[in-house]
Formats: sequence, C-alpha cells, structure tokens
Amino acid sequence: RLIRLYVDGSIFNDFKYRIQLQMNGQNPHVKDFYLEWAKYKEFSVKIGQFKRAFTFENPMNPWDVGVGDYSFLVQKMSGMGDRLGEANMGGRDQGIQVQGDLIPMADDQYRLLHYQLGVYNGQGINLADANKSKDIIGTLQIQPVKGLYLGAFGWKGDWVNGKGETLKRERFSAGLKYDVNNWTVRAEYATALAGEKEQSGAADALYVTVGVPVVDWFKVYAKWDEFRANGKSDSSHDMYSACLNFRLHKNLNFQLEYRHHNNKLLPKPQYNELWFLSYIRF
Repeated sequence: RLIRLYVDGSIFNDFKYRIQLQMNGQNPHVKDFYLEWAKYKEFSVKIGQFKRAFTFENPMNPWDVGVGDYSFLVQKMSGMGDRLGEANMGGRDQGIQVQGDLIPMADDQYRLLHYQLGVYNGQGINLADANKSKDIIGTLQIQPVKGLYLGAFGWKGDWVNGKGETLKRERFSAGLKYDVNNWTVRAEYATALAGEKEQSGAADALYVTVGVPVVDWFKVYAKWDEFRANGKSDSSHDMYSACLNFRLHKNLNFQLEYRHHNNKLLPKPQYNELWFLSYIRF
C-alpha cells in the first residue's frame, strides 16, 4: 500500500531537513521536502512541504497510529481525501510554519505549552498556488502532566477545485493525546465552522482510540470512529475496530484488524472488514 524512500538529518545541529518520496502507485511523487531551523526549543521555523498542523493524528507516522488507517476525521478534514473533494494530499501542504515548546516543568524539564502556526498555499502537495489567499492553521497544546496533551486546532482558508470554484475551509478541532509506558489514549473532535457550513453543510467527526500493551512486542488497540456528512445522525458512518499489533522488532510490525461498519449513507449500511498489514523499515 505504501512504499516510501526518505532521508532526513541535521546540519550543524541548527537545521533539520527531510525529503520523502512515495514510490508505489500510478504516480510516484514527493511527500515531504523541508528545511527547519531548530536551534531553540522555544522557537523554530520550517519551510517547504510538510504535514498541516491540524489534529493530533494527522502529523503521526502510519506506524504510530495503532490501527490500519487514519481516522475518518483526518481523512475527511485534514487533507487525506477532503470532504470538499480535494484528492488525498497525505495531510500535507506547502508553506512556512513556526513552532515551539515553552515553560519547562518538573525535574525532567518537560514543556508545559506547545504551539504551531503555519501559512500554507491551500492547494496541497506538488501543486502551484491557485489564488492569492493563504490558509492559516495553528494549534495550542498544554501538557499538564508528562505525556498528556490537551490541544485545540484551527484552520481558516480556501481551496480552488478543478472547476475553478473557491471553497472555504473553516474548521476547529479539539482533543487529547496520552502516550506513556506504551499505553495510548487519543480522542479528537472536529467540526466545520460557519463559512464552510454555509457552502457544504455542517460536517463533523469524532474518534476515540485506546491502546493497551500486553507485553513489550504485543499491543491491542480498540477504536470508535465516526464521520457525519451533514452533522446529523442520518448521515453518520460509524466504525468499530479492534487491532492486534505485533511489533517484533523496532523496524518490523504486523497488524491484524477487525472492523464493523455502520454507514447510513449506503443501502446496506452494516458490513465487516478484516485487514492484515505489515510494516517494514530498512
């Protein structure tokens, strides 16, 4: 499903870089290319093509999501096949972003506040900008105890479709993320705001993921995932899944996942899936 080649590293300990290519599919293409000045934890600057700073899950590596795929929330509202019709951009865009971690806490100096603010073209990866306006995306996160993040995310911008129509993207998301000693809890909610609701309906999405370690190499995940195309129950697509993760080596992971769907937009809303996935790095 994914074959990717990447190189990343640092220059003089002040700059970070990454180039990532996706090699499979009909159109092999560049996923990431960026340079980041990262000398200080409190303030860094990234420029290039990279993940949008919207939701906790979108910036995550597929290895770390825990189940076979990203949530409906990310797929429909973070740029992985957008609800407005944009093709799958992998949650990425071209732009410039500042970010940092503030206020050291406790003996280990973990940071209380994290922020990101980015200005993006709005058209996604490997595409020229289609108008003079830009997307503004940002997040503010608080870490009250080490490993627990509470965050809010905002997105205001637009996208020009293949017909030349300019569609607003105005979204808000809030959630939490906890990952300590291989225990995982993530929960997020996202909704379309006023301008986007007026043109395309009041869509929203919600997911809850829990991961429980059994032994070092075996972890079990459970997930509830919901997307409502018009913000009401009659348009809901719910998915309930359980996923077994066998991380036999830091570079080798197998997943076996069962999914039960209830998609009310289909004539036969209920169906089941069984996924088997392998992840290999070298």
